[in-house]
Amino acid sequence: MTQIFAHRGYSAAYAENTMSAFIEAEKAGADGLELDVQVTKDGEVVVIHDEKVDRTTSGSGYVKNLTFKEIRMFNANKKGEKKELIPSLVEVLEWMQTNRLICNIELKNGIFPYEGMEEKVIQLVRKYDLSNRIIISSFNHYSIVLSYRMAPEIETAPLFNERIYMPWVYAQSIRAQGIHPKLSSITEEIIENSLKNGIAVRPYTVNKDADIVKLLKINCSALITDDPVKALKIRKQYEKRP
Repeated sequence: MTQIFAHRGYSAAYAENTMSAFIEAEKAGADGLELDVQVTKDGEVVVIHDEKVDRTTSGSGYVKNLTFKEIRMFNANKKGEKKELIPSLVEVLEWMQTNRLICNIELKNGIFPYEGMEEKVIQLVRKYDLSNRIIISSFNHYSIVLSYRMAPEIETAPLFNERIYMPWVYAQSIRAQGIHPKLSSITEEIIENSLKNGIAVRPYTVNKDADIVKLLKINCSALITDDPVKALKIRKQYEKRP
């Protein structure tokens, strides 16, 4: 069965990367979450996609230049009425102890190579005993390799947005158990060959009905979508087919 991962939580209906978006994705029945982490000036791992807080919050500035206390003053729900805070990774992992979700943590260290980010994330994952429910991904593949070396028990998956030749061979070479390709950079043949070679494939961001059906048809490992409710509905209908 193809798993449904909620991209930055249930981001089609709630402010991305907020506890509401995560809680609603879980309530909807998603199998997993995808979220992004950056590191504050005082070393706190926080859940936010951009290096700057400007797009998604009421504040401005780079995450790396703000303290956790400062970051928590901003509203992460710019368009809605309800105030949302930027979550710390601690908050998400604590909450994950109350459910059975899988969580893909994307290390956003391609622009700023946050010193010690991998170690901080791994320590927290181990502290909350969630190693078997976490996938660490990043566009920074050096970071992926470092994470694997530090914690071989935690699954890793490189992210990429261009077509890589035989990505399953590449994944195996860096000891990754999965790949997270951009949907447009992957073909059915590549997915099938990756699966055949024991590499999970979880494309992003899959929002069109036809694309969801196509991935269900070839039994892709998972898909990462902004709208888990829609994807789950399509999966349910698809499973009922004779």
